[in-house]
Amino acid sequence: MKTTIKTGLLLFFICAFSAGLCGIINSITAPQILINTQKETEAALSAVSGGYALGEEIESSNASITMVIPLLDGDNKVAGYILELNANGYGGGMTIIASYLASGELMKAKMMANSETPGLGKKSENDWYMAMFEGLGGSSPLPTSKADLPSDQAQSVSGASITFSGVSGALNLGSSYVKGLGGAL
Repeated sequence: MKTTIKTGLLLFFICAFSAGLCGIINSITAPQILINTQKETEAALSAVSGGYALGEEIESSNASITMVIPLLDGDNKVAGYILELNANGYGGGMTIIASYLASGELMKAKMMANSETPGLGKKSENDWYMAMFEGLGGSSPLPTSKADLPSDQAQSVSGASITFSGVSGALNLGSSYVKGLGGAL
């Protein structure tokens, strides 16, 4: 009985020390992680803005869209929107930042946070992957399955059907959302 109590107390103190150490390390690294995340987001916003000025963030009426930023032309009129879209892929949640013209046409998209499979779903982080969707969504529909793609593009996303479905679903949602907003705030 004595040995069990001693072992239990020893394990308790080891766990308490480890938890305290993890808490201290987290309090030191958390601010820098937040700064790095903000820098990544700012770089992505700049990359997808298409040269338009960024307006003030507005509230989204859709739970899968966590950020809506108007794109303003030279006359300060809304030309489109940047959206932060949440989707599900094979590895779980994905975050995509995409810009749309007010007509719902996708200008540019960038994959941000994801846990997709290296060599398959991780292809979605490449510029060429998101380029498959650019220019679509306004009067031309965005692809919803690999069958909607030309054969060379369909082969390039082969083996990552769930990732493709998640990305295309999110981009389609964004296009529909922007069409609903139009050029009005």
